[in-house]
Amino acid sequence: MTSLFVEHLTVIDCAYLDAARGLVGESWIVDIELVGDLDEQSMVLDFGEVKRRLKRTIDGSLDHTLIVPRLAPELSLSTGAAKVELLFRSDLGAFEHQSPPVAVSLLDTDVIDTAAVAAYLQPRLARVLPSNVSELRLQLRNERIDGAYYHYAHGLKKHAGQCQRIAHGHRSRVEIRIGGRRQAQLENQVAARWLDIYLGTGEDLIARGNGRLRFAYEAPEGRFEIALPEGRAELMDGDTTVERIAGWIAQMPLPASGTGELEVRAYEGVMKGAIARRMIVA
Repeated sequence: MTSLFVEHLTVIDCAYLDAARGLVGESWIVDIELVGDLDEQSMVLDFGEVKRRLKRTIDGSLDHTLIVPRLAPELSLSTGAAKVELLFRSDLGAFEHQSPPVAVSLLDTDVIDTAAVAAYLQPRLARVLPSNVSELRLQLRNERIDGAYYHYAHGLKKHAGQCQRIAHGHRSRVEIRIGGRRQAQLENQVAARWLDIYLGTGEDLIARGNGRLRFAYEAPEGRFEIALPEGRAELMDGDTTVERIAGWIAQMPLPASGTGELEVRAYEGVMKGAIARRMIVA
């Protein structure tokens, strides 16, 4: 038997429901190892086929969905051919979600963690492997970040692809520099403000009251709606693309020290993002 490995095969950018944290945006890096006999090419599996089969399966299942613990006592769920509706009562308040079924991943577990996600993926990936592969080893991990980061969820109604889904998310670092120097204190302030946050677009807000916000929109996949405690959301002008997020952070009334160019590098998950700049004068 021989083992073939691929580190960082893909990234699962998603959101999930958690009893303590509420709605959590997440980015999990996926590493895989395949154990098996060599084929007629003297390979366990061609790397191109690994990406075509396994990456495509992962990207077409959990990626950019809301991952829901079907067995959680906090969950009330209604499923249909055209719509999924749910209510999740977390310690932070109730979260409601409505969407086409394609935007939701239901896992037979009471808690969403990397072990539950790996167990969900394992049989689905095994089905697309050739017969010479006898074992698939799967690891999900977070990006190592030496500095500030935050978890956010959002949706982009104008996006033609998976980003249109109203509750997917990312685990993202943020870097702020003034005059070329990192501002760790400012980075930590942004991360603390946006701890497990939902970034909502003002024009999508359809109701506000009793300490709750409700967002809804029509997108190519169908109608999406989410309601959550007001304290778990940041209301932004315009679409919540990473370009606008970077600009929003750059314009925050941060207690900046020093003068010069302020540069914000806002990440959207792993190894991608946007930069916004403005001048700070005394």
